[in-house]
Amino acid sequence: MASKPVALKILDIITILLLLVATGLVFFFAPLERVMGLVQKVFYFHVAAGWVGMLGFLVAAMVGGIYLARGERKWDIVGLASVEIGMAFAFINVVTGSIWARPIWNTWWTWDPRLTTATIMLLIYAAYLMLRSGIEDPDRRARFGAVYAIVGFISVPLTFFSARLFRTIHPVVIGTNQPGAEGAFDMTADMRLVFFFSLFTFSVIFVDLLWHRIRLGQLQDQVEQLKLKFNV
Repeated sequence: MASKPVALKILDIITILLLLVATGLVFFFAPLERVMGLVQKVFYFHVAAGWVGMLGFLVAAMVGGIYLARGERKWDIVGLASVEIGMAFAFINVVTGSIWARPIWNTWWTWDPRLTTATIMLLIYAAYLMLRSGIEDPDRRARFGAVYAIVGFISVPLTFFSARLFRTIHPVVIGTNQPGAEGAFDMTADMRLVFFFSLFTFSVIFVDLLWHRIRLGQLQDQVEQLKLKFNV
């Protein structure tokens, strides 16, 4: 495997520094929310993780379309990497949401429209990974993955807009909150600064992880091609 590019090494350092700064801003700069207190700070990571999850699924759908148009295996590698990273961060989003919900909603979980659609979205992409693993032919697997990533993306905007389309107790962080939302709050200027910096930081984390996962995927593809060539 080729040595790590200098640009990726620099990106690794930038990513670590941004994460340290974002964490410091969350805990030492962002003001304490008057009603929720310290647990409100989970939102800076919760929303940012959800953003990266949806961003990963969006990239997978986009490169799926490119693969179907061009048939180049490199786009399948990018698509798989995006789904894996998206699932990891979407799961973090659910876990951090539960941590926040316990003191605010007095329960770890409730079948609220936002939580329900997020669960369905995770299951859809978990099925994507499971079904891919059952297809041995690389080209057929890539075509299946591309189509599935495009169709499965329908669950992403449904999850995002569920808190706005349906009656829910889940707060809308940006925009008008639902009347019955429990834990809703209005961000101050300092809160907004930290919030958007966290979104930016997690976006950089996504790019960094995606680059690493693509390099690993390229190595896996080379090994698979050798196995097929020598019928191992």
